[in-house]
Amino acid sequence: MYSGSSDGESHEASQRKIPPASSMLWVRNLRRFIGSGAGLGSEALMELETKRILLDIFKEKQQKSAEAGSIPSFYKKKPEEGSISHRVHRLAKYRFLKKQSDLLLNADDLDAMWICLRENCVIDDATGAEKMNYEDFCHIASVCTEQIGPKCRRFFSPSNFMKFEKDESGRIAILPFYLYVMRTVSLTQARIDMSELDEDSDGFLHSHEMEAYIRGLIPNLAQLRDMPAAFIQMYCRIAARKFFFFCDPNRRGKACIKKILLSNCLQELMELHQESEDEVTDTEQAENWFSLTSAQRICDMFLALDKDMNGSLSKQELREYADGTLTEIFIERVFDEHVRRGKSGGGNSREMDFESFLDFVLALENKDTPEGLTYVFRCLDLNGRGYLTTADIHSLFRDVHQKWIEGGNYELCIDDVRDEIWDMVKPSDPLKITLTDLLACKQGGTVASMLIDVRGFWAHDNRENLLQEEEEPEEEQ
Repeated sequence: MYSGSSDGESHEASQRKIPPASSMLWVRNLRRFIGSGAGLGSEALMELETKRILLDIFKEKQQKSAEAGSIPSFYKKKPEEGSISHRVHRLAKYRFLKKQSDLLLNADDLDAMWICLRENCVIDDATGAEKMNYEDFCHIASVCTEQIGPKCRRFFSPSNFMKFEKDESGRIAILPFYLYVMRTVSLTQARIDMSELDEDSDGFLHSHEMEAYIRGLIPNLAQLRDMPAAFIQMYCRIAARKFFFFCDPNRRGKACIKKILLSNCLQELMELHQESEDEVTDTEQAENWFSLTSAQRICDMFLALDKDMNGSLSKQELREYADGTLTEIFIERVFDEHVRRGKSGGGNSREMDFESFLDFVLALENKDTPEGLTYVFRCLDLNGRGYLTTADIHSLFRDVHQKWIEGGNYELCIDDVRDEIWDMVKPSDPLKITLTDLLACKQGGTVASMLIDVRGFWAHDNRENLLQEEEEPEEEQ
């Protein structure tokens, strides 16, 4: 029974015509994709074919974009937290920074380079300085490459040799070259560390990221190792604020990493690497914003002004700053221009928080810098016109004149002071003084002090006596 059924089915199958493989659509498409099939299985040929297809797609899109004349995309949405693209991005960033870190010279490599430089240099008979010519430079490069590895080779390029001052014999001193290597390594390491903290990888650091960077530096800075643990968070806030004051002029809440690396702030912070505070005078510690002494001074100053202990300063409390020598109109203008209003609105609810106080102190202590002078100029510009007139100078100096007389000083004419300020600034427009004029005259900080602080005006009025007092101790020594 079963055999009969099987014979019938085979008979029917034999009657059908089986189409050749070459006539099937998917076979034709596959052969068109891989060619004749001679290279089937070759990864190299498949890679070349993939690149060709992707290139064709790119050229097609580029041609369509050119024909459409559309503006190219300048904004790309950041990947969502936890997504695959976000994880891939973080992994790629980690591997890139790890690779860059491995290419840096470590402390042992720098010591070995310094030994190579000293062993293969020549002593200048006239000055006793250790120098090297270009042949020595190339020889030292070979020796360092053998001892340290190829990662030091990039410092011994001809262009680097030409950066340094040469004597009559075409030799350069080894110490400036070594310091250049050390600074390059230090800045590169700093950029890697900051990039690791840059969560969104946009080349900017937010305040909490900058504070984290400073917190990581504290154990490596000799003068900060003994900092009380309870003060670390406050110190990081104070230190980070200076970076944002100078590197974030538009107050966007983030500072460019490149600006941070090139700013004097980072160099000032790295000065705390000195092993002993005995090597640094009290004056130098007070002048260095990042020193522990300076940070404690700022914190104590804020606490002393905050009479009601509410964590912010009112206008009345800020008037006691600098022993009350600042003018009333300047304090009012500071609150108008640089202090945010409270949530409930109204003038009485507006008080200066700690971050705004740090900006205030930084501006007054750095009036000679563009950033500090810009801060103060906004307060001096009473009408927000971008320039000062003779009427503005008269209004600003009136409070200084009042405090000057109350202090028992001689009578002075406001018009004479106004004319003196005009002579100091020499504005391009004789009828008004702009911020550009103040920056160009190199005396903008002095002019600002004369208009906001009676003590600043006294220092200008007695500048010759003060200069003489400074010269007398130098002559005795």
